[in-house]
Amino acid sequence: MTMMKAAVFVSPGRIELQEKRIPDVGPNDALVRVTTTTICGTDVHILKGEYPVAPGLTIGHEPVGVIEKLGANVKGYTEGQRVIAGAICPSFTSYACQDGYPSQDGGCECHGYKPMGGWRFGNTIDGTQAEYVLVPDAQANLAPVPDGLTDEQVLMCPDIMSTGFAGAEAANIRIGDIVAIFAQGPIGLCATAGAKLRGASLIIGVDGIGERLTIARQMGADVTINFREVDPVAEILKITGGRGVDASIEALGLQSTFEAALRVLKPGGTLSSLGVYSSDLKIPLDAFNAGLGDKKIVSSLCPGGKERMRRLMNVVASGRVDLSALVTHHYPLDEIVEAYDLFSHQRDGVLKVAIKPF
Repeated sequence: MTMMKAAVFVSPGRIELQEKRIPDVGPNDALVRVTTTTICGTDVHILKGEYPVAPGLTIGHEPVGVIEKLGANVKGYTEGQRVIAGAICPSFTSYACQDGYPSQDGGCECHGYKPMGGWRFGNTIDGTQAEYVLVPDAQANLAPVPDGLTDEQVLMCPDIMSTGFAGAEAANIRIGDIVAIFAQGPIGLCATAGAKLRGASLIIGVDGIGERLTIARQMGADVTINFREVDPVAEILKITGGRGVDASIEALGLQSTFEAALRVLKPGGTLSSLGVYSSDLKIPLDAFNAGLGDKKIVSSLCPGGKERMRRLMNVVASGRVDLSALVTHHYPLDEIVEAYDLFSHQRDGVLKVAIKPF
C-alpha cells in the first residue's frame, strides 16, 4: 500500500478528505499509523483562513497511534508499539529549544527564526488527521503509551492538556492562590485541572454554557459563573472582597475575555494568556493601571517532547486527572468534513471529537 486518506486544507472554508502518498521514512523519523486523533480550535482558525497554512497541507496535530516503521537512527522503540507525539515536536537543536522554549523551536536559524517553529504538525509539515503521520526527530518526540490507558484517555496529552497545564504553570500559581479561568472549553477545562494540581485554594470558572460549567466543577472549579447571567468581573471582585485574584487564565482568544481577565487581577497578579487571537489586542489603560500596577501578562504555547508527554500520561495514569468527559463525539476519518462542521459550529454540546482513521 502506497496511498492513504488525509484531511487536506484546500482554501479558507474548505478542508477535504483526499488521497496522499504514505510518507517515506528518513533516518531520524518514525511512521506512525494513527489510531485516534482529534480536531483543535487552532484547526478551525486554519479552516477559516485566520491562521495561514499552505494549500495541500494535511491538518491536525494530536496523534495517538502505533509505530509502523522506524528510521535507522531511532533507538529504544519497536515497531508495533503504541505511542503519542506532542503537537509540538521540536528538534531540540535550536537556540530556542536549548534556551528552554521547545515550542518556539526556530529550526535552522541560518534561514531565519520562525516563531512557534516547534509546532510542525499541520502547520509546516503534514499533520495527523490522516491514516499515517511522519514524526520528525522521533527519538525526541515519541512517547510510549503506558499499558492500560486507552486512546481516549491520552488523546488530550499532545496538545489540550499540555496547553492548559502550561497556562497554569505560566500563571505561577502558588498553594492557596485564588485563580479565575475565563472560558471552559477543552483548554480552559485543562487549565482548571492544572490550577487544582498546582494548589489553588479557590478556582473560579467562567463560561456561558451550563454544561461546560458542570464539567468545570468536575475538573476542580470551586465556583462557576455564567457570564450570560451576571457580570463576571463584578462577581469575582465581590467574591474576593475587592482584592482581586492572584492569577487569571484567558483560554478563548477574545478581546472581551482578555480584558475581563485583566480587570480581576490583584496588584502584582499574573494574567496567563492561552487563547489564539485573530485580531489585534488592546490593553485598556485603567485595567493596566497605566503600566504601573505590577501586573504580569504572559503567553504560552504548549511544551512538547517525549518527557513532557511522559509526565502528562503519568498524571492520567495516576487518576489525579480524568479528562474522559472532554471526548464528547466520535467520527471515522471518512466523515471528518462533517466532524469539522459540528466542531466549528459548536453544536450538540461538543467539546472534543475523537477521529478514528481505521
